[in-house]
Amino acid sequence: MRPLVVGGEALLIELGSAAEVAALHAELLRRRDAGELGAVRDLVPAARTVLLDGVRDPVGLGARIAGWEVPPLTETEGPLVTLPVRYDGPDVAEAARLWGVAPGEVPGIVGGTVFRVAFCGFAPGFGYLTGLPERFHLPRRATPRTAVPAGSLALAGEYAGVYPRSSPGGWQLIGSTDAVLWDPEREPAALFTPGVRVRFTEETG
Repeated sequence: MRPLVVGGEALLIELGSAAEVAALHAELLRRRDAGELGAVRDLVPAARTVLLDGVRDPVGLGARIAGWEVPPLTETEGPLVTLPVRYDGPDVAEAARLWGVAPGEVPGIVGGTVFRVAFCGFAPGFGYLTGLPERFHLPRRATPRTAVPAGSLALAGEYAGVYPRSSPGGWQLIGSTDAVLWDPEREPAALFTPGVRVRFTEETG
């Protein structure tokens, strides 16, 4: 864990893994809710960092955080969102080939994983989901698509994600969902927020 002062009221904590980021983010939320972080406004996790904004004393807080013992997250910690998915993506066969399984086994592999939203970005409502075992990590497509349909379930590297709107993209498309990932009229607007657990169930019929 490495705290870096990156502004008059900003502190960046560098970490070694997505799991460490998730654990620290959860710990920061707990301590903020308990009133231990003062006027901190925002906590923004990323792939290997957590940014704290609105820090009155970033040097002092960084020193305190560096001394914390942060417990790892348990598999059942955090709210759970369940999304029905049709495994009708154009890259299902390619994913199965790379995994060394039959295409019909893809839903069971993905559905048997409880993902966690590590961080958000790319587009409003897009969450980067971790949790897929390393042997099922997939490379990005050599040639990105110019338009990926909204609701597409996709995999790339260690991440899974669902496109909240149509956009270019180079991830492997394995399925689709009718769930609304981003709705400005909803509170919160994003269905996926950091720390949320996600399970995909196969939609049939």
